[in-house]
Amino acid sequence: MRPLWAPWRSEYIQQGEPQGCFLCLTAQEDKDEANLILLRGHENFVLLNSYPYNPGHLLVAPYRHGVELEELTSEELAEHFQIVAKMVWLLRSVFSPQGFNIGLNIDRCAGAGVTDHLHTHIVPRWSGDTNFMPVLGQTKVISQALHDSYRQLKEGLKNLS
Repeated sequence: MRPLWAPWRSEYIQQGEPQGCFLCLTAQEDKDEANLILLRGHENFVLLNSYPYNPGHLLVAPYRHGVELEELTSEELAEHFQIVAKMVWLLRSVFSPQGFNIGLNIDRCAGAGVTDHLHTHIVPRWSGDTNFMPVLGQTKVISQALHDSYRQLKEGLKNLS
């Protein structure tokens, strides 16, 4: 058997259960690069998923905690999906994915890992990005470091403006 080195996972394993909502805590801090926040809107923000399915896996979330989809204001809703569209454009221009999975997991039975703060996942996909590793080895290989993805996407945002 060959080892698969992933030393950055140590932080996740050792941190234990977070105290409070990580989306709220992240949005309140003034450490966008450290927290991988790509974009801040008036009502919503975008960050890289720290435990991505693929490179460039983004989360779009309202600042307001605990919001159900049907409880979003018209301003929150409009900006949320405008940002989703903008992030799809950004990911296309920076990473050239061949497709996307975009969605909301509302409540635990729908697969939500975070059940108390609404957020939309944007997962770029490429032909062949699922192979034998997840199927047989129960292991997903992420081919790019988070901060490298962050830097590329931040640069792409500058070019977008």
